[in-house]
Amino acid sequence: QTVYIHEIVMGFIRCWACPRLKTMAVLYVSLLAVTVAVMSVDLGSEWMKMAIVKPGVPMEIVLNKESRRKTPAIVCLKENERLFGDSALGVIIVKNSVKNPKTVYRHLQILLGKKHDNLQVALYQKRFLEHQLQKDPMRGTVYFKNSEEMQYTPEELLGMVLNYSRGLAQDFAEQPIKDAVITVPAFFNQAERRAVLQAAQMAGLKVLQLINDNTAVALNYGVFRRKDIDNTAKNVMFYDMGSGSTTATIVTYQTVKTKESGTQPQLQIRGVGFDRGLGGFEMDLRLRDHLAKLFNEQKKSKKDVRENHRAMAKLLKEAQRLKTVLSANVDFMAQVEGLMDDIDFKAKVTRAEFEKLCADLFERVPGPVQDALTAAEMKLDEIEQVILVGGSTRVPKVQEVLLKAVRKEELGKNINADEAAAMGAVYQAAALSKAFKVKPFLVRDATVFPIQVEFTRETEEDGIKTLKQNKRVLFQRMAPYPQRKVITFNRYNDDFAFDINYGDLSFLSQEDISVFGSLNLTTVKLSGVGSSFQKHADAESKGIKAHFNMDESGLLLLDRVKLGNTISTLFGGGSSEPAPNVTEPIQVTAAYYSKEKLESPDLILKVTISLLLKEEKDGEKSENIEPEKDAEKKVKPQKKSKISEDITVELVIRDILDPTSDEITSSKKKLQDLTDRDLAKHEREKTLNSLEAFIFETQDKLYQEDYQLVVSEEEKEQISAKLSEASEWMDEDGYTATTKQLKEKLSQLKSLCKDVFFRVEERRKWPDRLAALDSMLNTSSFFLKSAKLIPEDDQIFTEVELNMLEKVINETTTWKNETVSEQEKRTPKERPVLLSKDIESKLALLDREVNYLLNKAKFAKPKAKAKAKNSTSSDKSSKANNTAEEKVVSPTEESTGTKSGRSNTLAVRYLV
Repeated sequence: QTVYIHEIVMGFIRCWACPRLKTMAVLYVSLLAVTVAVMSVDLGSEWMKMAIVKPGVPMEIVLNKESRRKTPAIVCLKENERLFGDSALGVIIVKNSVKNPKTVYRHLQILLGKKHDNLQVALYQKRFLEHQLQKDPMRGTVYFKNSEEMQYTPEELLGMVLNYSRGLAQDFAEQPIKDAVITVPAFFNQAERRAVLQAAQMAGLKVLQLINDNTAVALNYGVFRRKDIDNTAKNVMFYDMGSGSTTATIVTYQTVKTKESGTQPQLQIRGVGFDRGLGGFEMDLRLRDHLAKLFNEQKKSKKDVRENHRAMAKLLKEAQRLKTVLSANVDFMAQVEGLMDDIDFKAKVTRAEFEKLCADLFERVPGPVQDALTAAEMKLDEIEQVILVGGSTRVPKVQEVLLKAVRKEELGKNINADEAAAMGAVYQAAALSKAFKVKPFLVRDATVFPIQVEFTRETEEDGIKTLKQNKRVLFQRMAPYPQRKVITFNRYNDDFAFDINYGDLSFLSQEDISVFGSLNLTTVKLSGVGSSFQKHADAESKGIKAHFNMDESGLLLLDRVKLGNTISTLFGGGSSEPAPNVTEPIQVTAAYYSKEKLESPDLILKVTISLLLKEEKDGEKSENIEPEKDAEKKVKPQKKSKISEDITVELVIRDILDPTSDEITSSKKKLQDLTDRDLAKHEREKTLNSLEAFIFETQDKLYQEDYQLVVSEEEKEQISAKLSEASEWMDEDGYTATTKQLKEKLSQLKSLCKDVFFRVEERRKWPDRLAALDSMLNTSSFFLKSAKLIPEDDQIFTEVELNMLEKVINETTTWKNETVSEQEKRTPKERPVLLSKDIESKLALLDREVNYLLNKAKFAKPKAKAKAKNSTSSDKSSKANNTAEEKVVSPTEESTGTKSGRSNTLAVRYLV
């Protein structure tokens, strides 16, 4: 691309004189960059923030249609349209729309990767009484059901929200976007992360990475303080309280040496503590319930306001505003017009009352801090600074309790609490994209939940055979990732199975365990191992090795199985070289979960296991059984050879079953159909508005002076009649007409008015265009005269070139005079012969000719001249040159003679 763009730039220089060629070149470069932009989505429980990077725009927050920097993560599904963001939020509190809350879906994050019996699902049901969550009989997860036609899973609804976020980003970037980095809470487990990827897949987004939101914040902080990072480790704690949860993260910043790029800054996540239920939304709900209690106590209505969904939605909105105001004021008057039955509500609430309502929540503020310190095995005095992140940290009581807990003089407020995660994620998106080159900043994330492998093995003691349960830790708590690990099974020579489960979660509270979900991830069953060993009894096994990969998104993949020195790929790709049984960092994308899956809940794959034969003593050739793809290849005799046998690997998912490929396809189609419907509706509304505007504007234009000058009475009557007819049609049938009918009506009216509009537009363009042409003719003529005055010995232009310019000047002057004269003979109501496009064409031709000669003068090399034989001839030459120069140089400038050959500098001076 570098070479390509270089040639385009050179093309600019060669064709700069022609405006049309300029435009073509700019468009060509734009086409090259059409899919370059990348985006990030900071996906919160209540809000989402998007950021983009595109050529010329380094890391910028996306503004939504209301020009706001954050957007509610919410979708409203009506019978014939979808609404997102603030528009969807407004539906809940629209007057006389009691049923609308049932079509509004929000706080979807809490339902991802959860089964129907999870406590988080029960909490969602309690908070949003308008929704009845159903159980998916196959997966055990939940879905929303409003009718037989309107059934959506949380992943599908989130997919709609993500698709909307991409639409906003594309409008802001003014180009298509497919690649994105999405933030997720650090405490998301495997099932929850897969659910986000599934939602993105349904939305048609290519996820470059799922990045933990705390890691994204830490990256944003480090990128803008790169110069402050050195080889001395600095520990910083980020305390992030958002709408739905709270996370405390300890990050170590330090420069490290790498083979690829030398010494670079690095951040490493050292400790993470979290509280899934501690956030601003719970405070909002408590304030809402308090306001509902105050309204009921006023006894203005016999009804209980808590039974009215729309009224409670209004109170929630007021509670959110109240919480914000109380952060800066000690009291405030809450008020809602027409809360219920046209009854207004007004009540005074103090900050003290608010703090009393949320007292138990504030007591939980220090918890994540202590958990993070425990996970990092650090003490508070090792933390240099505690930095606030998240909108809910603005609550004064939160800051007061936290400051006391961390025992610091002050809390850091030197990053944007709302946008840091989105900005950090988009920096990572640019780093992962091939279209951008960014300064390296190494990121070492950490596994919050340990993962281990469990298997049983037969042992014999005193002649008694027993089964022994074995556990091997794959990734410890706070183990850095991405990285690979290998476990070797040495004592198996028959079919066996092993489980991949979460490890020791004793650091979690009982409540966290109850909402965590299944502690078992996958059961891996290997069959055909025994028959392979029996078939090749002389083979020497070096153990069966299982290769595991924790990728950048924090997802665990079983990469491949290895026996001896030959690796068989389990999920495609892979090297044939032996891999050491050590921890090894590796860069891989989170593409596995977007691959096709079988309809069965069990994933069954064929994999090749290779055995290493012993060296044969008699020196004879050993039998070589090859994989199918190498069956026709000839192999030279060797003392040791590989024997490959196909065995079956069956993966049984134990936490949350992924949707089948058919289900994913069905969801994609469902979302695409809704998008097509929205686009069709938008197109109709746009056409309808255009038709209305055209009718009203044209009716007004017919009485404007510019239009009355060029329109005949016959044309005016005809146009007025058609406009009146179209206006009547709009009132009767237009608002039910199809998009095609509206476009046809608009096209007919535009065709009718085309000639009149053309005459007006041409007359408006004439003054500027003709003035520009006169100026160009004067400039070109002066240039030509100056060029002809250059002495013959210094002349850099050929006679043909100067004659060509003179010809263009004369032809243009003649054309202008004749055409203007012809135009003056015509009335304004006739079609003009003097056209702006013709004037522009003449301007371009003159500009091209002059610029060609100017560029030639600019880059021409000096002519070498022989030294004068005597001073007399030199003096004469000098005088002649001075005389010629005085004809074009300002009198204030002195002309100096020369005894040697002149450079082309003189020629350029003549042209100036």
